[in-house]
Amino acid sequence: MTGEGMTGEGMTGEGMTGEGMTGEGMTGRLPDRVVDVAVVGLGTTGAMALWQLSGVEGLDVVGVEAFGPVHLHGSYSGESRLFRMAVKEGSLYVPLLRRARELWQELEAEAGREILLPVGALSIGPVGQPELEATLATMAEHDLPSRVLDDAELAAQYPQHVPRAGDMGILDPLGGGLRPEVAVLAATEAAQARGATVVHHCRVTGLERTDDGVLVRAGDEVLRARKVVVTAGSWTSALRPDLAGLLTTRHIPLTWFLPRDPSAFRPEVFPVFMRDLDGFHAYGAPCLDGATVKVSFSTPEHDDLASVDDVPALVPEDLLAAFSEQLPHFFSGMHPFPARATSHHDTWTPDRVPVVDLDPEERVVTIAGLSGHGFKLAPAFGLLARDLVVDGGSALRPPEMALAAHLGRQAAAV
Repeated sequence: MTGEGMTGEGMTGEGMTGEGMTGEGMTGRLPDRVVDVAVVGLGTTGAMALWQLSGVEGLDVVGVEAFGPVHLHGSYSGESRLFRMAVKEGSLYVPLLRRARELWQELEAEAGREILLPVGALSIGPVGQPELEATLATMAEHDLPSRVLDDAELAAQYPQHVPRAGDMGILDPLGGGLRPEVAVLAATEAAQARGATVVHHCRVTGLERTDDGVLVRAGDEVLRARKVVVTAGSWTSALRPDLAGLLTTRHIPLTWFLPRDPSAFRPEVFPVFMRDLDGFHAYGAPCLDGATVKVSFSTPEHDDLASVDDVPALVPEDLLAAFSEQLPHFFSGMHPFPARATSHHDTWTPDRVPVVDLDPEERVVTIAGLSGHGFKLAPAFGLLARDLVVDGGSALRPPEMALAAHLGRQAAAV
């Protein structure tokens, strides 16, 4: 993981070798012992993997993070994420989503914090739109609860939106919002409470396989681990160069707008939403801060980046102008200029199916390429990491997510 100077050298915490530090937080220094499992990257999936692995009795687990416990550099920050049970991406994900929803609730109970906001998820588009048809098919196949609304019902029940004639809405009552920063911190602290060691502000620079494990290198320091879980997000290719041809980093701008009446967008009356209109994909969440509503946009022309280092610090003005122009077509009662905008990133695979893989030597688990729709699945990915480490496999993992399957599809597409 990159970390702009955060290599673990010269950071606070000098003299801390890690001895006796199980269950504690450390800064910048790797523990001087052989550990059972090292989790590299404690963001979306890494924090969940650490949480799941820390529940295995007798397992010595260390999590290593380039930044702090909660930060703005990864893919998860941005106040909210969408949780959808009825997904347009297809039935491949539903068993994982069912388990993820249970695990979100377990993490809430363990942490004593609200993470999953049960406000429902609303998808809007013209009747017959392929994405909506795929959502309906997923609901029918898995007998998921739903409510279908026509354009008049949409306008009556959700007057915040501006439906067009012939539009329809699909309400997923099992959907809702997620609080990503709360979730990542809650999982990390829960893992520490169970006995895991966490090292922050330590940039892992390489992995080296040995006869009996893996050396995790951070500058001049080395952590000896029997197994490693790589959950480094947009920095994965730096540690797994063999995946560089499979993973593409993309810029994700997030925006918030000011409603004239914030009460009309409160969670009790306004579900998380997705809508495609005139080449723009809009998505967002209710008003969570009492003032703004998250309404973010993407277009078919993704902003591919050479590396995560190329993510712009600010959302470009031309994008903000385009979003402002589009907003009145999606919503009424909102000021059309963003009150807040933040710049983020994620890695995509060619078909948006994440990589969840265990290497042939059964020493390195890699989870990568969440493709902009992975946060809702994060605790299930953490469970998959635990199963692959402990059992060498998981009945919950779709075979399409294995690296060999990805490479096969990639070769067939050439």
